Amino acid sequence: MTVMTILQAVTAALDQELKRDKAVLVMGEDVGRNGGVFRATDGLWKKYGGKRVVDTPLCESGIVATAIGMAVVGLKPVCEIQFSGFIYDAFEHLASHAARVRHRSMGAFSCPLVVRSPYGGGIRALEHHSESMESIYVHTPGLKVVIPSTPYDAKGLLAAAIRDPDPVVFLEPKRIYRSVKQEVPDDDFVLPLGKAKVVQSGSQVTVVSYGATMKTVREAVIGLDVSCELIDLRTLWPLDEATLLDSVRKTGRCVVVHEAARTLGMGAEVVAVINEKAIYDLESPVVRVTGYDTPIPYYQLENNYIPSKERIKDAVNRVLKG
Repeated sequence: MTVMTILQAVTAALDQELKRDKAVLVMGEDVGRNGGVFRATDGLWKKYGGKRVVDTPLCESGIVATAIGMAVVGLKPVCEIQFSGFIYDAFEHLASHAARVRHRSMGAFSCPLVVRSPYGGGIRALEHHSESMESIYVHTPGLKVVIPSTPYDAKGLLAAAIRDPDPVVFLEPKRIYRSVKQEVPDDDFVLPLGKAKVVQSGSQVTVVSYGATMKTVREAVIGLDVSCELIDLRTLWPLDEATLLDSVRKTGRCVVVHEAARTLGMGAEVVAVINEKAIYDLESPVVRVTGYDTPIPYYQLENNYIPSKERIKDAVNRVLKG
């Protein structure tokens, strides 16, 4: 076991999979000699060479389009997009091609592609560097969407994503890239996609989140005189409805927290699932704590946009009174 940050765990997973499978390659802007914008690929170019860790031109659409062709013929490309706000240029390829390969070929072909990118605000970055647009990928049939919140999950889920036969969008919460540390196995391991995690057991309120806001949720419930059950979704699609519903049926109350904009965010989907399948178990309506229906503001105001401990505590207290 080694104590790692999320960033170090990502590097460890890439190293593990490059070593394990010669079909795996890493590609993206500055991922080679420079080790990536956040140094997630640091040391891999020297270890595996320029044919396995490939520096590309500054062209996100070209990176993903090329990777789709590689994946269809049997390679397993892992694309790094420097910031998630830059994926839009490649979204046409993800939605029109990567997500449809299996359907279009009636199962004859698959597309074992991973697009990984740092996402979210909180680091005082510029426009297009702080996006939380995960819902557009969840809403694209054929894509799997994964967001870890801990180093252990980052390594295990990224390894699973690379081994998956279908395209996976792997979003990394850069706000906690280096601030969360945890023991991570040095050995080869994977965590199953599509399985949420019960972070903390409780009996009065279920609090659901993922990514960087999961850390805020854990801090918010400390000291509350409330028995909170904390659920980390980990995989946004496919969504682990069973773990979510089991918890809500036990507690009768639910708060959903995410940084992304409110309308059609993951919170809306979680509420819909609960209302359709567990509404008679609810003691009060589900409450959402989210970002707002605006672009995330510049750093002077971004802390007003991102869900805070105070907003989460208030939501827990409101749902108990509901």
